[in-house]
Amino acid sequence: MAMPLAAHRFTVDEYHRMGQAGVFHEDDRVELIDGQVVEMSPIGPRHAACVDRLNRHLSQRVSDRAIVRVQNPVVLGRHAAPQPDVALLHPPIERYADAHPETPDIILVIEVADTSGDYDRAVKIPLYARAGIPEAWLVDLAAGIIEVFRQRDRAGERHPRLSRWRAFTDRSECASQLAARHRPVNGRGTAA
Repeated sequence: MAMPLAAHRFTVDEYHRMGQAGVFHEDDRVELIDGQVVEMSPIGPRHAACVDRLNRHLSQRVSDRAIVRVQNPVVLGRHAAPQPDVALLHPPIERYADAHPETPDIILVIEVADTSGDYDRAVKIPLYARAGIPEAWLVDLAAGIIEVFRQRDRAGERHPRLSRWRAFTDRSECASQLAARHRPVNGRGTAA
């Protein structure tokens, strides 16, 4: 009788050691999801432009009340180090010089999807929910919608609120409308 092989789940520490040992090249677009090293989709022009606009507008909106982190890792427990397209973090920025942000540091994560919407919805958003991230947005460029997921209960269940804005066809307005929809952040870095 054949025994099924168990897949090894890498820890965040093992993942970082693999990077330091040169297992991954500096330009490799990979992230650790539930202990598995996952290759990320290439970034297309629409995706990049939306992330750039989000960065600019959210940075202007939150000023020094939060840190806007773009396409850099966050650590969510022992087996996950995803790279959300945008994350809003509690300040000060100096606290992230020696370690990547963890769940208590995170106010909001945003995933921008041009071709990865199904994956982000099925894998990344539930990962953020299980980790206890208070709010996650999925900007689905293909569908022209923004799905807002907020923690609702102790079980980590999220309920989407779907919004459809025609601004996705107008490159100059996409991020400003997103930023205007986000609740202001008070001096402690929490939603007001």
